[in-house]
Amino acid sequence: MKNFFNFLKSRVFFIQLGLALLVIVLLVFATLQWLKSTTNHGEFVEVPDFSKMSVMEMRKAVEEAGLRYEVLDSANYNPNYPRFSIIEQTPPAGNKVKENRKIYFTVNPSGYKKVTVPKIIQVTQRNAASMLRAVGLDVQRVTYIDELGKDMVYYIKYKGKRINEGDKLPKTSKLELVCGNGSIPDRAQIKADSE
Repeated sequence: MKNFFNFLKSRVFFIQLGLALLVIVLLVFATLQWLKSTTNHGEFVEVPDFSKMSVMEMRKAVEEAGLRYEVLDSANYNPNYPRFSIIEQTPPAGNKVKENRKIYFTVNPSGYKKVTVPKIIQVTQRNAASMLRAVGLDVQRVTYIDELGKDMVYYIKYKGKRINEGDKLPKTSKLELVCGNGSIPDRAQIKADSE
């Protein structure tokens, strides 16, 4: 035991301890330098603004910036952006990211998705308008015909043509509701309409 304590006080021990500390410092320094060179520490790429670019333009810009990309599903159609253009990106433009970082894109589809015309025949105009708005359709105008049910929907028109419940139309389509005005229909007019 006495020899061990004498060794701890000896010059050989301090030389070995100094060498061991020097090796540890050199290893830590070498490791940090290696990590800095392989991870591009402190080197960033600014994310470009890809909005309204076509998918082909986006691919070229991504490669030039040294980034990667992934296209997510299309979103709901946005009329403020061209069809098949980038409407959203993550991370947003202006962010600083590492080279080879993946950017996620949402693409504008070719048009509004189609929705089903709900059952609104024999429903009041007010309720029909609410039901249409709920599925994404709009009432452009209301016209009246001689029918006993005042403000009751008798049929629907889209672009001047009569449509049926259950038909599929692009979302935000403008419809015309044809409603009764509360008058008893003229029999001669009914015959003319049916022909």
